[in-house]
Amino acid sequence: MLDNMVATREQIPVEEPIQSQVVTACQEGDREALRSLFEAYKDRVYSIAFYSLAGDEAAAADMTQQVFLKLMTRIRQFRGDSEFTTWLYRLVVNTCRDEQRKQRRLVAMPELELVETESADTPVTSYARRELADQVQSAVASLKPKLRWPIVLKYSQELSYEEIAMVMGCSKGTVASRLNRAHRALAKKLGQLRGQI
Repeated sequence: MLDNMVATREQIPVEEPIQSQVVTACQEGDREALRSLFEAYKDRVYSIAFYSLAGDEAAAADMTQQVFLKLMTRIRQFRGDSEFTTWLYRLVVNTCRDEQRKQRRLVAMPELELVETESADTPVTSYARRELADQVQSAVASLKPKLRWPIVLKYSQELSYEEIAMVMGCSKGTVASRLNRAHRALAKKLGQLRGQI
């Protein structure tokens, strides 16, 4: 969908982290720079949305599109006070929160699907690993959003406490406290899994 909205000229090469000139070009309306941002960050945005929306692939794909549509209209608001990724992740978090508020009024969160893992395990071991992954995903999805977000940002996106604090708009101490509470909640929910695969 977004691919169709962006011109198909030669793509601007983007290094990690995104170069400031690419962001500046986006702010000036360069559609190819926007395509570069999309290509560089679409998988990360999708990953955050996927975990936020309890493993609903279709909803995560829709959310990714929404985030990049918002990015197109709000990129001029990025002032460079923080890393671009911090600003982008905050946009993702806020968009997902808005969607979750809407969904709470409509229906309960869907069940998570099993995650396939590639390995040379026996069919029994492979099945057990999928079941284990499903239980962990379900446990993370069942956390309150204020506890789920730090877990997703830390383990899915490998953000530091400081980066998580900037994304969530809170202190590093609050992030540490929420991670601690989330770890305890997950340990309680998943305690029966100790000693399994």
